[in-house]
Amino acid sequence: MEQIINIHIEKLPEGVCLATSEDVPGLVAQGRTVTETLEIARDVAKK
Repeated sequence: MEQIINIHIEKLPEGVCLATSEDVPGLVAQGRTVTETLEIARDVAKK
């Protein structure tokens, strides 16, 4: 079953993107692009 969660993505000064979510406590994902970061965040949220 799929569920919709809110994910906050911000660009860090180091040039990477960081994703967090208030809907999934402990969800933290980092990637080089917004797309990559979102994909990683989805995988983390599934676990």
